[in-house]
Amino acid sequence: MTKNIKRIVLTGGPCAGKTTALVRIVEYFSNYGYKVFTIPEVPTLYSQGGWNYLTPNRQLYYEGERAILETQIALEDSFLRLAEVCTKPTLIVCDRGTLDISAYMTPEMWEDITAKAGTDSHRLRERYDAVLHLVSAADGAEKYYTTATNATRYEQMNEEGLRIARELDKKVVKAWSGHPHLRVINNNDDFNAKLNRVLKEIAHVLGLPQPIEEERKYIVEVVGEIPVDSTESDITQTYLVAEPGTEMRLRRRDWQGKFVNILTTKKKISETEQLETERQVDNNLYESLVKQADPYRQTIRKKRRSFIWQGQFFELDTFLQPVENLTILETNGIKNHEEVKFPPFLRVVEDITGKTEYYNYNLALKR
Repeated sequence: MTKNIKRIVLTGGPCAGKTTALVRIVEYFSNYGYKVFTIPEVPTLYSQGGWNYLTPNRQLYYEGERAILETQIALEDSFLRLAEVCTKPTLIVCDRGTLDISAYMTPEMWEDITAKAGTDSHRLRERYDAVLHLVSAADGAEKYYTTATNATRYEQMNEEGLRIARELDKKVVKAWSGHPHLRVINNNDDFNAKLNRVLKEIAHVLGLPQPIEEERKYIVEVVGEIPVDSTESDITQTYLVAEPGTEMRLRRRDWQGKFVNILTTKKKISETEQLETERQVDNNLYESLVKQADPYRQTIRKKRRSFIWQGQFFELDTFLQPVENLTILETNGIKNHEEVKFPPFLRVVEDITGKTEYYNYNLALKR
């Protein structure tokens, strides 16, 4: 992606707040001097045009999904060409992206239609600088769930509809797992807090300074079965030699046998703000950068399981190296006054929010 063009997917389950968020994004970043393009939700265009997702005609269903994918790609490419001739820095926001389509079909059908389009999941995932998933109101904010904003929605306002909406929400998250900048935006008691988190994440992608915020973290014990729809990955994390006041982290994530390498730089620019940048690096550059490892820190290895529970997104890290017998639960986007909805399969041992000795950067220190 060109330096002054960023392409972001805004996705989520049914009734997640995408429509309202899009309006806020255009207004907010236009004020920052960005030209903001928004790409409409393609499946809705086809549904409004007469195609029915629930059609019993399997060939019609197949051709519709294939057409949606091809239209999505063509629309994104055409808006990218528009962005390339803009004199302003440009933000392209896709109301859902190509990988969303895979949540509505079998893996075999998805593989078939992507092959016919001359692409695959890996290449489609690389088209975007970030993916922001807004959790459906059906999961943890049921009183706000409505079908009034989308007449074509088939997940109706009843228990069965809520169940379908929750399952679909998790399928969409699963489809985007493996993207280096996937951020799941929790439901909040205050919907404005949810929207502000969206703006904060996009500002982060654009390289705008952000307030320093503590993430909520807890030492936990696993006392039950973790949901089967959780996403598992193995993480190798190496800290690099950096100038004073700057932290450089090289992370390799092994997800389903595929490696994603991310270089993150954090620089504190004041007591209350920091500038954080991320970029994906290929395997050759990764191997070169690893040689610049901080000699005073060890490599961290951990197993991560990510899941949504009652509308809140959690990351559960089990450390393998350099510490053992340590499992940390982390969730983002929960305000200080909000209650964390701890899953019943975890037992909280200690709240370590803000305790610097448990920062990965400090856990890596050689003793």
